[in-house]
Order: sequence, then C-alpha cells, then structure tokens
Amino acid sequence: VVNPEPASAYDELLANIQLAESVGYKYLFVIEHQSSPYPGISAPNVFLASVARATTSIRLGAMVYQLPFHHPVLLAQEISTLDQLSRGRVDFGIGYGVAVEEFESWGIDFAQRRSVGVEAMEIIKAAWADRKFSYDGTYWQLKDVYVQPPPYQQPHPPLWMGGHSTASFDYAAEHDIDLAQNIDVEDVIAEKFAYYHREWKKYGHARKRPRTMLVRHVHVAETDEIALAQAQPFMREGLAGQRGINLAREARPDASPERKEVARIYSESTKGYDFWVGEGLAFVGSPKTVTAGIEAQRKLIGYDVLLAHHHITTMPDELVNKSLRLFGERVIPAFSDAVAM
Repeated sequence: VVNPEPASAYDELLANIQLAESVGYKYLFVIEHQSSPYPGISAPNVFLASVARATTSIRLGAMVYQLPFHHPVLLAQEISTLDQLSRGRVDFGIGYGVAVEEFESWGIDFAQRRSVGVEAMEIIKAAWADRKFSYDGTYWQLKDVYVQPPPYQQPHPPLWMGGHSTASFDYAAEHDIDLAQNIDVEDVIAEKFAYYHREWKKYGHARKRPRTMLVRHVHVAETDEIALAQAQPFMREGLAGQRGINLAREARPDASPERKEVARIYSESTKGYDFWVGEGLAFVGSPKTVTAGIEAQRKLIGYDVLLAHHHITTMPDELVNKSLRLFGERVIPAFSDAVAM
C-alpha cells in the first residue's frame, strides 16, 4: 500500500522553501525530532540534500541537530557532504535535545545528553580539521579514522548553539559559537542574550561580536483584522499545537527551571493571541504592524537574525504561503540582513 502523505508534505515544504528564496529569505532551518508524534524532520540531512539541489542561494541547516542521537563521525561527514552539495551554504546548529520521551525510546540516557553532546562536538571538529584522526573519549574510542569529504567552507560551516540554560550559553561563549533561542518570552531572552555576550567577551575571540538568532511565529495579512481572524483559531491550540507534548511530564518536580518555564509557556500559549503577542512570541498583523513589532523587539533584545516560523500549528498551507509571500515582499526589505525561515 502506497502512503502518499509524507511525499506530498515534503513536496509542499520544498515549494515553501523555493518561494521563500524567491522573495528574499536568507536562511532555511528545519528542526530534528526522533521518536516523536509531532511534526519534525527525522532525517534532516536527507531532506536538506534535496533542498540544496532545489535552491541556489538560501543558506540551510537544522536548528538543531540533536547530537546524542548521532555518531559524530558520520554526522561530520554528512554535514561536509551537504556543504559540498550546496557549495558552501550550510550552517550547523547544535543542541542536545529537550524531550525525555525521545531519549527513552532510543535507550539513551537523558541525564548524560550534555556530556555526550560535548564529546560529540569535539569529534566533529576533529573530523573537519584532519582527514585522519584518532580519539579516546568516554563515549567513543576511535582509531585512525579516515574522513571524507572535507567541508566546502573552511575550516568548517558556521556554528550555532540552540540552548536555554546557562551551561549552554557558557559553552557557546567559550567556543565562539553563535547562539539561537526560541521559546522564552522576550524579557527573559533579552537577559539571556546579554549574559551570553558578556561571557563571550571574556574569551578574547578574534571576531568583533557573535551573532544571535531568535525564532518567532509570524502571520501577515493585508490588514490587522484579517491577520488576527486568520491566525487566532490556530494560536488557541498553543505553541505545542497538536504535537502531543506531555506538558505534565515536562513540568515534573525534578525538572530544571528552564524546562518548567518551557512547560509554563506552552500551557499559557493556549490562551491565544494576547499571550503570544503580549509576550513577544509572535508577530501577527499587516506588513506595517509586523515590521513595527520586529523593530521594537530587536531594539529590546538586540538579535541579528529572525527565524520567521509561518506554520502556526495546523494552519493550512494556503494561508502560510500568503503570509510568507507578504512577509518577503513587504517586511523583509526593512531587515534584509536579518530574516530567516
């Protein structure tokens, strides 16, 4: 029995990406999830290889690759291959994962995800630096590994860290990795980005400053009234939407403060428009209103790249594409150096 649904969904997403590139988007990032009931890309490099051949200028990557789910040498080679196929258009976003259920399904120790991820990144950098190397670590022991191909971009693709915790910010600051954030409310993100910049300066890195990226939902229509009417039904589903996130488990007593806050935001977002827009989680309105909202938020937070997420829960593609096109044609020109998809 042939199931055409995933194939059709990939075709629609590729068409979205080609439209985005045609109206001025600079980046495309997908999100990796494993053993998950909600939409995500379980094989990001396979999908991104098709993106690389269907586009010519948009930069691409995953935000983030969940490092504990990958063998680091294989991931390093896949990223290098993707970088070659795209002729140097890959950005490499790293993270460790936040859903306990995904780790338990694969028999991976959730409590060790950070230490596994840190070691994986050491190996990935070694694989990009030397065609042949060895490594003796806690989780991997490698001897005379021959690596091919090298990355197209030298010494390697630009690095991003997706994180919520101080430990992630410290790691990104020390290793000169750009920082990406998504779920926190804007006041909290402003504080976190400020902390990251302070820590980054302590290490005396060669470049003048690192980059920061913020993910936000966006819906644009001809007027504020039309945009609200179109978006509100889907915003009431909450940021978690129909993805089946177990919020009770996310907020269990032994959860970290960061995970408890994520669960709170998911829960509060089911209240709809007022919470989403009031806390800076979304921009909804006419091109003029959305432009003004982005300008105000960038002034508060100071981020370099906005990743505009137009798929608000189960919003149909017709509305998504109209929003994407309006955003590209009438909002991006004001932020031509700072908008992604």
